[in-house]
Amino acid sequence: MNEQRNMITALVLSAIVLLGWALLSDKFFPTANKPATQIVNGKTVALPQPTPVPNGPAQVQNRDKVLASTPRVKIMTPKLAGSIDLHGAEIDDLVLTTQRETIDKNSPPVRLFSPQGTQDAYFASFGWSGQNVKLPDANTVWTAAGDVLAPGKPVTLTWNNEQGQAFAIKLTVDENYLFTVQQSVTNGTGTPLALRPYSIVSRSGQSKDPSSWQVHVGPIGVMGGIAQYKTNWKDLDAAGAAGQKFQSTGGWLGFSDKYWLAAVIPDPKAQVDAAFVGGNGLYQAEFTPNVRPVGPAQTATQTSYLFAGGKDASLLDTYDDKYGFDKLDHAIDWGWFRVIEKPIFYLLDWLFKQVGNFGVAILLLTVIVRLIMFPIAHKQFKSGQQMKVVQPKMKALQERHKEDKTRLQEEMMKLYREEKINPVAGCLPVLLQIPIFFSLYKVLTLTLEMRHQPFILWIKDLSAPDPLTPVNLFGYLPFQPTGFLHLSVLAILLGVTMWLQFKLNPQMNMDPAQKQIFSLMPWFMMFIMSPFAAGLQVYYILSNLITVGQMQWLNSRMPAPKT
Repeated sequence: MNEQRNMITALVLSAIVLLGWALLSDKFFPTANKPATQIVNGKTVALPQPTPVPNGPAQVQNRDKVLASTPRVKIMTPKLAGSIDLHGAEIDDLVLTTQRETIDKNSPPVRLFSPQGTQDAYFASFGWSGQNVKLPDANTVWTAAGDVLAPGKPVTLTWNNEQGQAFAIKLTVDENYLFTVQQSVTNGTGTPLALRPYSIVSRSGQSKDPSSWQVHVGPIGVMGGIAQYKTNWKDLDAAGAAGQKFQSTGGWLGFSDKYWLAAVIPDPKAQVDAAFVGGNGLYQAEFTPNVRPVGPAQTATQTSYLFAGGKDASLLDTYDDKYGFDKLDHAIDWGWFRVIEKPIFYLLDWLFKQVGNFGVAILLLTVIVRLIMFPIAHKQFKSGQQMKVVQPKMKALQERHKEDKTRLQEEMMKLYREEKINPVAGCLPVLLQIPIFFSLYKVLTLTLEMRHQPFILWIKDLSAPDPLTPVNLFGYLPFQPTGFLHLSVLAILLGVTMWLQFKLNPQMNMDPAQKQIFSLMPWFMMFIMSPFAAGLQVYYILSNLITVGQMQWLNSRMPAPKT
């Protein structure tokens, strides 16, 4: 009767774990990358892309027509292509030439910026505020000295208000994603001016990428040395035109997708007023330095920057070092374990550059991590074997003092001392694995370097879930299971290797219900891990196999338990 009750308890608790995870995983561990591929008739094919839906009730204009309707300066770099609208001096046309929307070879490049009035409008603009002077605005048509903005080929935009003031915006771009913006005004009158240059990033609609407590997507920045991860789209909708205001020396702010960032950055030494503003599906990040007095016959210049591109971790670190930016690398939400995650990322990236295959790099990383953990794991296994050896003595104590729990605990602690056993030694490797697991999860799902990286056979994107599943007969049935129902091949392998670990690991001091739950956990973990990135599953499959090998080796060297 007790065995039946224990089994029912184990099944109920296991079901709670599985169903509870299904409800909470999207919030706490969202599959940030949806599958990039699916298996159809046993072959890996790219998923079709959905037709874009307009952001709001306003009529969306055709992008090509809008781009052709105004005078423009081309942008051409190794990683960017697009144009600057001379009508308003807006950088509003930008695609990332080295990044594709899907893994399909004919997929278009990722579009970051798009003009006002078009689908997913997103752009940067620069100007001045002040009184008693005619200032350039969104309707101003600028004159360009140059027709192409490229590395080593700056372009200067000029405009004269015909009242004695001349305005200029000199734009420079590097080989990656950074624009340098020098705004200057020359006062040709006998009256001093007080002007404030500003920099703005505006976007229509929210990001299509999910945001959670550990993967921030949306308004982002570093103001006063503090990263702004708590502000979200709903906060800006609620704040409206009043917005959220900050004061800072240096810093930066803008909008983040999972892999992409558009941010305006003041001079690191400049004191600025900054704000996030939102409402009606329109969002804006802006900053304004302190008032710049411009005396008669004087020219005042203010330098700022625009980052518009992929969140390449190495590149963000380089910009921080080269320009003195305040924590631009925090655009990647590394989270609590940054001190572990960044070294893991740089090691993984270095391995990838050596071998040329991200999957092989993950395998090599697994071996390195396990080698580092080997002394601790060895102590864990040794402690477990020692516990197994003294199991007969422990059972005898339990029988002798089953009516006196206090005496039983005293005698067991005495036994541990006599046998030189640390009963909590096996917990340390588990505790150390938690930050490593979380760090790998973040590295494999957040970093741009992992995006669309293939491994072998059907695995075409290690940052997305494994697309091969027997649930639809490996693609021969015309449906694609989702969530934990997507029981992938890699997840099954992970469950099998966990089961092997469980069978070899000594199960000490467990009642029948606990043993039943632990025996079922590998199979429930198959469902729990199936929506995770394939790269993470590859890591844990090999890690489990190494653990099994270590256990087998240790079992062969330790004495067998006495009867």
